[in-house]
Amino acid sequence: MARARTLIGAPTRGTTNPNRLRRIDRWLTADQGVARVLSAAVAPLVVDLGYGASPVTTVELARRLATAFPDVRVLGLELDPERVAAAAPAADPPRLDFRQGGFELAGTRPVLVRAFNVLRQYAEQDVLPAWEAMLGSLAPGGLLVEGTCDEIGRLCSWVTVTHDGPRTLTLSCKADTLDRPSTVAERLPKALIHRNVPSEAVHELLSSLDACWATAAPFAAFGPRARWTEAVRLLTERGWPVLSRRHRWRLGELTVPWDSVAPGLRPGRGCP
Repeated sequence: MARARTLIGAPTRGTTNPNRLRRIDRWLTADQGVARVLSAAVAPLVVDLGYGASPVTTVELARRLATAFPDVRVLGLELDPERVAAAAPAADPPRLDFRQGGFELAGTRPVLVRAFNVLRQYAEQDVLPAWEAMLGSLAPGGLLVEGTCDEIGRLCSWVTVTHDGPRTLTLSCKADTLDRPSTVAERLPKALIHRNVPSEAVHELLSSLDACWATAAPFAAFGPRARWTEAVRLLTERGWPVLSRRHRWRLGELTVPWDSVAPGLRPGRGCP
């Protein structure tokens, strides 16, 4: 008899809302790195880890990915068997299915893992072991996208992680709801949320973005998107290595290399 697989992790609080993860879904369908990962595999498997009490965001992920990658398969994983049972009516194998599982990814070998609002409830020292557990099951060349957002998806941030380590940090905000960009600090990934202090580079990034946002105030006459876009342009002039392009800025996004904001990095090193 096969030995039962050990589940790794603790159940999430389970709160979710329709369209809560629309910003990350939109990024997943447009990012070139994600496209390379999904296009390189036959019938690529994507795992959505910790979808919560309702499978709605996993269903949305499957639908949105299918518009760009018709052969993609999506598997929603939850530790709570009652949540898995509740999600069953939404399943549409092989395109979409649900299973009990945690950081061990239920023994699957996906090419992409989305883990949103999962590590928020863990301690900072638990982040690296959780990443390592997921990467241990990720297919070679695969990608882990781990992040956090607010309850209605207006403030988001996420880290991309490969077998070689974390690669990028992305901030994504609904610009017309912002008082200042550093509001997103409330939703930084667990690896960074406690690092928003003056001695850390991520604090320098958010402080610089706030200053650029203030300077870009005249652009508010053309709308909040125009102001955010100008703020990011000014940020690049300050030396920050922004990776995303202008059409992504207009969506309220900003991506920088992980090395420019990594914990323990002294301010100024990420923005020469």
